[in-house]
Amino acid sequence: MTARPNKLAYGPDLAFVHDTGFGGLALAAAQELLAQLGQARQSAGTIIDLGCGSGILAEAVSAAGFSIVGFDISKAMIALARARVPRGEFHHESFLSARLPAAVAVVAIGEVFNYLFDRKNSDAQLQRVLRRVHRALVPGGILLFDIAGPGRAGPEGMRQGFTETEDWACLYKAEEDKAHKTLTRSITTFRRRNESYHREHEVHRLRLIEPRDAIAMLKTVGFRARIVRKYAQFVFPPGWCGILAKKPV
Repeated sequence: MTARPNKLAYGPDLAFVHDTGFGGLALAAAQELLAQLGQARQSAGTIIDLGCGSGILAEAVSAAGFSIVGFDISKAMIALARARVPRGEFHHESFLSARLPAAVAVVAIGEVFNYLFDRKNSDAQLQRVLRRVHRALVPGGILLFDIAGPGRAGPEGMRQGFTETEDWACLYKAEEDKAHKTLTRSITTFRRRNESYHREHEVHRLRLIEPRDAIAMLKTVGFRARIVRKYAQFVFPPGWCGILAKKPV
């Protein structure tokens, strides 16, 4: 079942901007994943990339000899991923409904489990996904993901910023609703088209997840899990952390 079109889920301009300007997290996560697979003496097999984005992580693990199956709710991101990793298998679909093949590792990088692009996302739905991930993984298989939690928008509950290059500019504002444990990001991009700039605006909503709740879910499903404070050289700021889970052998 493919995802329904969603105009607020990384359209063409924001997908391009994210791909060209904000790929460091995916690269660091790829390094972390490959290091973990190396420790497990796993040098081949399928890696599932939930919320694969433009395929930056997929490209790195594919180059290391792994097969890649990616899912993303953004058609623009899927198009970029297919162009970047022609040998990969990519699906335009929500992580909530993705059918998972047998795999040595599953990743969900960039707060994938927080996003409310698919409005069915909830604790109960996420636990169902984690059960499917557990079934898909081989014994000793790895699940690596990161989540946004309370404090993600800073101590004041609001953060904003601006990034620009010759070809594009990106303005963003993040606001946290502490009572409802949600985060809203307003993102405006300006992308150069010939002699003018094309403006697009997106609003992304995330549900914030307490790290201890995520660990508890994973243990209930059957994983061994721990919080990680960085992917390779990328150190998570307050309100954001990685989680490394393993299926027991």
